[in-house]
Amino acid sequence: MAGRYDRPRSVLRMRTVAGQVFLLQVAIVVVLVAAAMAALVLQSRSDSEREARHRSLAVAQSFANAPGMQAALQSPDPTAVLQPRAEAARKSTGVDFIVVMNTQGIRYTHPMKNRIGKKFVGTLQPALAGGVVTEKIVGTIGPLVQAVVPVFGSDGKVIGLVSAGITIKKVSGVVDDQFPLLFGAAAGVLVLALGGTALVGRRLRRQTHGLGPAEMTRMYEHHDAVLHAVREGVIIVGGDGRVLLANDEARRLLDLPADVEGRQATELGLDPATAQLLASGRAVTDEVHPVGERLLAVNQRSTDEAGGPPGSVTTLRDTTELRALTGRADVARGRLKLLYDAGTEIGTTLDVVRTCEELAEFASSRFADIVTVDLVEDVLTGEEPSQATGTDITMRRTAVSGAPPDTGLYAVGELIRFDPSTSLGAGLTSGEPVLEPELSAFRGWHLQHPQRARKIVSRGIHSMIAVPLRARGAVLGVALFWRSQNPQPFEEEDLSLAEELVARAAVSLDNARRYTREHNMAVTLQRSLLPRGLPEQNAVEAAYRYLPAQAGRGGLGGVGGDWFDIIPLPGARVALVVGDVVGHGLHAAATMGRLRTAVHNFANLDLPPDEILWHLDELVTRIDQDEGAEGAEAPVTGATCLYAIYDPATGICTMARAGHVQPLVVRPDGIAELADVPGGPPLGLGGLPFETWQQPLPEDSRLVLFTDGLVEDRDRDIDEGLSLLTRTLTGHAERAPEEICEAALGALLPERPSDDIALLVARTRVLDAAHVADWDVPPDPSAVAQVRAAAVRKLIEWGLADEAFTTELILSELVTNSIRYASGPIRVRLIRDTALICEVSDRSSTSPHLRQAATTDEGGRGLFLIAQLAERWGTRYTSGGKVIWTEQTLPDRDVVAGEADGEDP
Repeated sequence: MAGRYDRPRSVLRMRTVAGQVFLLQVAIVVVLVAAAMAALVLQSRSDSEREARHRSLAVAQSFANAPGMQAALQSPDPTAVLQPRAEAARKSTGVDFIVVMNTQGIRYTHPMKNRIGKKFVGTLQPALAGGVVTEKIVGTIGPLVQAVVPVFGSDGKVIGLVSAGITIKKVSGVVDDQFPLLFGAAAGVLVLALGGTALVGRRLRRQTHGLGPAEMTRMYEHHDAVLHAVREGVIIVGGDGRVLLANDEARRLLDLPADVEGRQATELGLDPATAQLLASGRAVTDEVHPVGERLLAVNQRSTDEAGGPPGSVTTLRDTTELRALTGRADVARGRLKLLYDAGTEIGTTLDVVRTCEELAEFASSRFADIVTVDLVEDVLTGEEPSQATGTDITMRRTAVSGAPPDTGLYAVGELIRFDPSTSLGAGLTSGEPVLEPELSAFRGWHLQHPQRARKIVSRGIHSMIAVPLRARGAVLGVALFWRSQNPQPFEEEDLSLAEELVARAAVSLDNARRYTREHNMAVTLQRSLLPRGLPEQNAVEAAYRYLPAQAGRGGLGGVGGDWFDIIPLPGARVALVVGDVVGHGLHAAATMGRLRTAVHNFANLDLPPDEILWHLDELVTRIDQDEGAEGAEAPVTGATCLYAIYDPATGICTMARAGHVQPLVVRPDGIAELADVPGGPPLGLGGLPFETWQQPLPEDSRLVLFTDGLVEDRDRDIDEGLSLLTRTLTGHAERAPEEICEAALGALLPERPSDDIALLVARTRVLDAAHVADWDVPPDPSAVAQVRAAAVRKLIEWGLADEAFTTELILSELVTNSIRYASGPIRVRLIRDTALICEVSDRSSTSPHLRQAATTDEGGRGLFLIAQLAERWGTRYTSGGKVIWTEQTLPDRDVVAGEADGEDP
């Protein structure tokens, strides 16, 4: 190819511009292609790991939220239920494993069955706290990503964990298969880029060498037009400091004279800093210089960096309006950040007072120097404000922050009545904010309390904003913002910000108020359902403790489903009951009340413990069915119960339990041990019978009945708690029930109980032979007279001769009925306790019924007479027959009770 002056030229010759451009573009293309390939490889690795995280997390969350997960975790054998599901889900989703575990990290499922029952390897603590864990580890199958998510129970607590994992190799395999195609495409791009670069270089050489004078003139004209038309000043200064060129915009911005070209930059009348910058030629970027009333952003570069002539080129841009807009944007951004931070720092608890304190602490550190918050007294107790229009302006100071001592402000707890004639009182009445920019002007605000007002101003407090706390049309209180250290008074913009801040806080405050009201209602309900005292009985000496869980641990703090009962039974016996309904809140308290009422009703039927638990199980099943019919989201009722009957006449204790923790028995010698009561399923599961535990207990034995909240906590498992309780109560035979309660709680009560605690301690008593008399009666009608005579002699011996006639009638009827209608041995027993108890037992399971005899009937009036003569009567069934009993009121019950306690009357 011929060049200028007939010299041959090549596009690739390095002395030409085209050759240099060609090599530069080739280098750039190669670098870009290499960088693109490297980025692709890194991106593929990153995408593989991200895909692995997404897939493992999605699979874990889907499996954790699958229907029936809670029931499976709470089933007797979670592995049998969950292993097939986990394997099916693993195969269908393509992950390498799905592991379900309990809250201690013990696996229920695993692709390798020999791993089931072992400890999971990974981070669990965030998931146990309700979060999600996604981590990359190197396992036995290679680098993998695993996710651990919690499984929540119906009460919002974490009841299990699910982990899913997949190896990165499995995810990245698809991308790796595309690498040959990608490398081939990169090579093709490189070839095309080289060809294109060669063509561009050839064209550039032609265009440069073919350019004539007309084209150069036209290029200059275009350049000159653009230079002088832009809205940016341009100044070119030579190496000697003289101005070579200044466009029209530069002349306007700097107010330059017409003959500026050729003059020294320091002689243009500019401010010294700007003149020195133009003369120095140093490189600057967006350096701001004030010129008159303008703020100019200056950029300056040297002209000899690319081999050009010495000098510099400077561009000027007017940023005055931009700076003003930027300032307003900064202010708006600061307000938004303040309100955002307020949303995260105010209302962190559902406590009315604490919410007010958080508002005061936040605003005093970020907005005002001193902040006070006053509330209507009804709001402090959780009630609706007495006047929704705000006319009731008597409030109590609830929170103060930032106030030094002796400022004149009301202290926390003081009652304040805002005078409606003042500006502040009028603002509260109308629900409108009040701005007092200069307190020292005393424009009416001081009429509230003139002496306090003068003291407030004398302490340097000079400006105030008062904003009512409004929610749902009612005034809950007022927040007052004061400035003392900041010399600037509050302005209208500050008033607007204060309104937004208080509006957000008022929502949290109203939520806390409503929570307090519901909590108080729930506590009132629960207190009405729990026993308010111990009934009168002589079978045991009892003491109890009930401690609710802390607030914020699921449901309403202080309201749960644990309960206890002491129920006097016929025959001087007593029933001891402890139960636990899973969960907290109104639902648990209401369910507890239903179960407790049912226990009382079943106890009145004098049923044995296992039958009572069977009836309770049926009741809980019906409750679940009724609530399930109302909606699919109805929670399943979970409850446990321990029912014990103690007979002081024989010293025999009979117990049965339904899913409840075993009770503790402290022997008279101080040895404490767990009673081996057969464990039955929790109430509501059905299908399995309940077994009883029956043992004679020596006098002064201690029965310790409790719920699992006493021995189990998040930091202590139930076996450890039972062991600690046993050690605590062992070796102290002299402790009374009250002392045992204190010792147990002192050793096991956590700092913040996460579950309710019900504790019932009963010391057994045994009626001595002087208070019990019994006789075997042969099945002969003539034996009735003998029994009556023996009973009369015993009553005279007890000093109860006045009761002899009534007792004779009762025994005659009961014994005669047993001889006539029953079979087997008949036994009569008299017990002198708080009442005179007559018992007739036989082998028959048929119970007599009270009926109204007709006038012509010869019989049928015996039970009617007994019902009239005895205070109470009834029948209880035993494994060998039945017992018909009556109770007669004694004339001096206090004396009898004192004798039963071993005291002198």
